[in-house]
Amino acid sequence: MTKEAGVFTYAASGEYQPFSYFKDGQLTGFDIEIGYEIAKRLGLKPNPVTSPFSGIIAGVKEGRYDAAIASHAITEERKQQVDFADPYYLSGGQLFTRPDGTIDTLEGLKGKEVAVALGTTHEKMAREYTDNIKTYDSDVTALRALEQGKHDVVITDSVVGEIAIQQGLKIKKSGKALSEVQHGIAVRKGNSELLNKINEALKAMHEDGTYVKLSEKYFNRDISKKD
Repeated sequence: MTKEAGVFTYAASGEYQPFSYFKDGQLTGFDIEIGYEIAKRLGLKPNPVTSPFSGIIAGVKEGRYDAAIASHAITEERKQQVDFADPYYLSGGQLFTRPDGTIDTLEGLKGKEVAVALGTTHEKMAREYTDNIKTYDSDVTALRALEQGKHDVVITDSVVGEIAIQQGLKIKKSGKALSEVQHGIAVRKGNSELLNKINEALKAMHEDGTYVKLSEKYFNRDISKKD
């Protein structure tokens, strides 16, 4: 079920505040705590590790990690590589600009410079409208670069951008949500034992209020439901 007996090794980028990030040298965040909670319920020792986002799915596929708890949008393309547990939160893509920015639709990206995190569904979305794309290992780094005057627009998850704004980043949400996406925990294809146990743990977390407590801690709302 897990690559090392008694241990649950799961990967996140560590650069996706508030889902996974370092605080005082410690890896923390919503995804990291979800992983801790799942491990506890499975009677396993949690072992969160970090990897650049673009390589996490490959790491699960190759057996380097038991699971990815890294805010992966569930897509048909990814489902060919890994198996997904039941969705654990809903969110979607969103355009962010500087406060004086006017781009508020995907059509408006034509001829503009767009920054995205490498390997994300947002990168794929942007490539349908422009070739002028700068990629980063981290969405938060892309948003900081935008604030500093680089690029015209960033496409990232609405929740990530909103938290960055709350923390003082001088950027704004522009236009309507671009998508509504279910996010899932990924495991190696065929590892149905682990997949079923993760689903059982998630269900129990919803039933006993643990999930809502964690969600409210990081987002002040239940992100498993529509905003």
